[in-house]
Amino acid sequence: MMQFLNDRTKQEKILVVEDSNVQAKKIKFLLEENGLNVTLAPNGKEALQSALAEKPLLIISDIVMPEMDGYELCAAMKAEEKLKDIPIILLTSLRDPLDIIKGLQAGADNFITKPYEDHYLISRIQYLLANRNIRENGGAEMVIEVVFRGTKYSINSEKKQILDLLLSVYEAAIQRNDELIKAKAELEASNENLMNANLELEAFARTVSHDLRTPLGNITGLVELLIQDNISQLDAEGIELINIIRDSSFEMLQLIEDLLRFSQSGHAEINHVDVDLSQIAQQVLTKLQSNNPDRNVHIKIQPGIHVKADYPLMAVALENLLGNAWKYSGKKKEAEIRFGTTIENDETRFYVQDNGAGFDMSKSFQMFKPFQRLHTVNEFPGTGVGLATVRRIIERHGGRIWAEGSPGIGATFYFTISN
Repeated sequence: MMQFLNDRTKQEKILVVEDSNVQAKKIKFLLEENGLNVTLAPNGKEALQSALAEKPLLIISDIVMPEMDGYELCAAMKAEEKLKDIPIILLTSLRDPLDIIKGLQAGADNFITKPYEDHYLISRIQYLLANRNIRENGGAEMVIEVVFRGTKYSINSEKKQILDLLLSVYEAAIQRNDELIKAKAELEASNENLMNANLELEAFARTVSHDLRTPLGNITGLVELLIQDNISQLDAEGIELINIIRDSSFEMLQLIEDLLRFSQSGHAEINHVDVDLSQIAQQVLTKLQSNNPDRNVHIKIQPGIHVKADYPLMAVALENLLGNAWKYSGKKKEAEIRFGTTIENDETRFYVQDNGAGFDMSKSFQMFKPFQRLHTVNEFPGTGVGLATVRRIIERHGGRIWAEGSPGIGATFYFTISN
């Protein structure tokens, strides 16, 4: 509660000019809670009429309003002999220095930047009301001409009024700076906590994956021995169950390998060297072709594609991208896979293209997240980690990756590298 309120202050009203009904009621509640009388106006035009009919104690006005904005209201009030001594607080975002010039030119007494703390608004009202006697006794008026951004502005205000306004702007700037410093400290602490959490998570993933590989490898090996040495002793159901165990073990091993790659892609040190991407692509596709000699795949690799990058990481990225192209074009009688570059807006873009299953573009945002797949395991096997690994590798090279596709037509994956 304001301790200095006298009989006059308690009787007169503060005029709040705000086109937002919610904001107007919020300010009204705050001021009435502090023992002040309040009247509301939805715009500058109605506020001026209200002030002429009943002189307010003080005016708090938004700037952006219909009919008449806050600057126009302020100038109109100062032009009226009976109203010119009324203190006016303008609520603004203060995003442009021109706001200050306009406020001075209009004769505003205080700026309060939005969003503001309730106690700060109350303190500004207290200050202006406490100094009201000085304003009513009059002060030396002065005319100042300033040139800002090539335009001349004339400012006709009392020296104290100008000082009050500039001090309020300075105080708001300090407040915002303190908030930024605090936010920066909180952000740095959050980033440090996040980095530590990521490091712990990656260490956990590496440890778990490493510890799982050995027992799973043993299971897979024992199943293979069982099939080789005891297949004749098993009936059809037993053979089916053994095959399920073997396939599940292989799937788990593949998932572990993918998790290890994903983990390593985030913390492995990057060593920039000259990397022949065309050569890596040829090696990857040659291996895929040798493992699947019955497939008819038309392959086109643009020769001489070189980048400055980390060789092992780029090899992992291309293995995943080309491996996907090979996999998702597997149901085409005449599959096509292309690797090359294109230049758009002076930027070199690398691409891997296939004419396979494609995907729904509305779901493309999912595909670069870990364990998110656009196709079922029954349609195409996979763990959903490969593209997340590729994205991490590309981003660590200062680039970006995206995809375009259409169901049944094929997909093209584009990526950039910052050399």
